[in-house]
Amino acid sequence: MTTQLTHQTSMNAKYNVFVLALAQAVNGAIGPILISLGALCGAYLSPDHLALATLPIAIRGIGMAIFSMPAALLCKRIGRKFGFATGAVIGILGAVLASYSLIHTQFWLFCVSYFLLGFAGTFLQQYRFAAADQGDDKFKSLAISWVMTGGVLAALIGTKVNLLTKDTLLPTPYAGAFLGAAGLLCLGFVILLCLKPLPKSHIVHAQSTANARPLSHIIRQPVFLVALLCAVSSFALMTFVMSGAPLAMHHHGHSEAHAINGIKWHILAMFAPSFITGNLIVKFGKMAIIGFGLSLLIFCSIVALSGLELWNFWVSLILLGIGWNFAFIGATALLGESYTEAEKNTTQGFHDTILFGIVAFAALSSGAVLNAYGWHTVVALPIPVASISLVALFWLAMSRKKKHVDIKP
Repeated sequence: MTTQLTHQTSMNAKYNVFVLALAQAVNGAIGPILISLGALCGAYLSPDHLALATLPIAIRGIGMAIFSMPAALLCKRIGRKFGFATGAVIGILGAVLASYSLIHTQFWLFCVSYFLLGFAGTFLQQYRFAAADQGDDKFKSLAISWVMTGGVLAALIGTKVNLLTKDTLLPTPYAGAFLGAAGLLCLGFVILLCLKPLPKSHIVHAQSTANARPLSHIIRQPVFLVALLCAVSSFALMTFVMSGAPLAMHHHGHSEAHAINGIKWHILAMFAPSFITGNLIVKFGKMAIIGFGLSLLIFCSIVALSGLELWNFWVSLILLGIGWNFAFIGATALLGESYTEAEKNTTQGFHDTILFGIVAFAALSSGAVLNAYGWHTVVALPIPVASISLVALFWLAMSRKKKHVDIKP
């Protein structure tokens, strides 16, 4: 009986990973739309205050920060399936509101729509945790990676929908793209309803909090702190550079289509490595892959600082995406070492609250820094921040190595 239950759990887990990857492809496809058009819509709605152009993207990040813990707790209470479906419905409302606010030229209402889309985004970010809910350490790394591969299709789908729909409601630019995003989320809602529940005995075990440690104890662990630092660094730097890139490309003489396609290549680069990231983590270890990702973020800065040609923008955005993939997936896997099954929802929710709070600040400051100091200042920041994270990662690796040596007979 126990063997049958374990087999059923394993089969459901693998099936759910496939469904989550498909949901990532469809619901995640709104990402290229929100990212590439957020600052452009901000500039369109507030032409006299260009420093506020990236404010909608920042407010989306604030929504993700505020609702990360409530979303995690809601999923714990009603289950991942219905929690994620709730997120899709909230996203549909936000996308429709964004289109409405563009038609009626309401900048602050547009910001509210991005706040709702940020709320919806917290559930999308939970997909990676849901993938790693079951299985051993090896399966968790692979499952996270498999779900993230859905982002490859998301980049292609989102960019195509964006280009096909952004001018469908002219003379209002961009409004049609958000209705396209709402359509994608409707499809994603249906896909999420296909998730299967785990066997009841597993659910009872997962929801047991009898042996859960206090959150204050969990977050003081070096492994939690370094995982959080690396996740925050990679995600915040990626957001900081990416948010300002479409405006910078437009300012330096590149077309709107070039900016949209630049974001497409960036998002493809964010998710395409996921086909191999899990296997690389299994082979070389989490910290080695995180370190490689952080190093690519530094190389991204070097390429961007070397010129303002189209290839400089596109290559730097591609390196930015690949670096984020390795560093962020590796950091997510490393975070899993800091908590038990009973502690996962609280720890994951707290982690993402901190993460997206800083990401929101990065998105907001991107427009202000770009407006005041220029593109080269924006792309120089990853060098010191990624370097600090590399030092912390090296310290953790050396601490573990020393501990391993000390406990030998």
